[in-house]
Amino acid sequence: MAEPLAPLSELLFFAANRKGLRHGAKVTKKESQMKSERKFLVTGPTGATGGETVEQLLEKGHAVRALAHREDERSERLSKLGAEVVFGDLLDMESVRSALRGIYGAYFVYPIRPGIVDASVRFAQAATEAGVEIIVNMSQKSAREDSRSHAALAHWLSERVFDWSGLPVSHLRPTLFSEWMLYGAAMIRQGTWLVPFGTGRHAPIAGEDQARVIVGILENPKAHAGNTYPLVGPVEHNHKEISQIIGTVLGKKIYTKQISIEKYGEILSSRRRGSARNTAATAYAEADKAGGAGSDFVLQHLKEIAIDHQNGIFSGMNNYVQEIGGRPPMTVEQFVEKHRSEF
Repeated sequence: MAEPLAPLSELLFFAANRKGLRHGAKVTKKESQMKSERKFLVTGPTGATGGETVEQLLEKGHAVRALAHREDERSERLSKLGAEVVFGDLLDMESVRSALRGIYGAYFVYPIRPGIVDASVRFAQAATEAGVEIIVNMSQKSAREDSRSHAALAHWLSERVFDWSGLPVSHLRPTLFSEWMLYGAAMIRQGTWLVPFGTGRHAPIAGEDQARVIVGILENPKAHAGNTYPLVGPVEHNHKEISQIIGTVLGKKIYTKQISIEKYGEILSSRRRGSARNTAATAYAEADKAGGAGSDFVLQHLKEIAIDHQNGIFSGMNNYVQEIGGRPPMTVEQFVEKHRSEF
């Protein structure tokens, strides 16, 4: 159970006054030889991006510790793949300390619910104590100091906490995930995709492409520490265009209909739970676990990012996925084909 939270002002005061760790030290021969023994921590390992990060690190021969919130078939699968799976809460200091002991680099992600600033302070403190050499922090495209979304503003504050800590950190600000298509798979199967977005544009990015960037940064921290990377897919679309592409791949007509945030929230909360899945949809569909306030928190965020999306906040193009991750990101066509069975 999470310990009582300290007042936010105290937490931010601590973060702002952390002394920086060592930077720019030369890599010795011994450190180079120990590279294969480096262990990485992945939080959110049962989500779309975290799960892919664990798998890709393991495929590259790295030791991986995965900090999961609870035991289920997803965490069992990661354990079978070779990850050291531990369980804990990012708001519990001892859980975080224990997870970070002996860790070289870490991926930090927090779901869309209250608490990310507090979790970031705890993570930064524990990482400092453990001598962690790089943190990859998952933020979001709409994170900014004047955001009207409480979640996006909290992500911006989380970035500042890590910056103030003096730890080597890279911030990732992805646009909307390609996995949004999977959230609406049941509707798409019926021929109509209900979305809370208008005519705004973005280049959808898949969780596995983000994972390649995370792995690239963890493996080469000195090249990326101190940078913020907005992450996008290869082509910008609006939701009507995405529906047309989905229909073309599946060989049927798919219509898009814009609905209210409130209606979309009802659809998310009424989704069948079924077996646990490795998808970031849990960040929204399980918001009720934070109580009524958590549900309101998510709906307020969705309302504001819908406005941001219309205003172009989620648009923009770059080549970071290929430059850091080593290969181009998936197109919408490739994503739908890969997940054809879901539709």
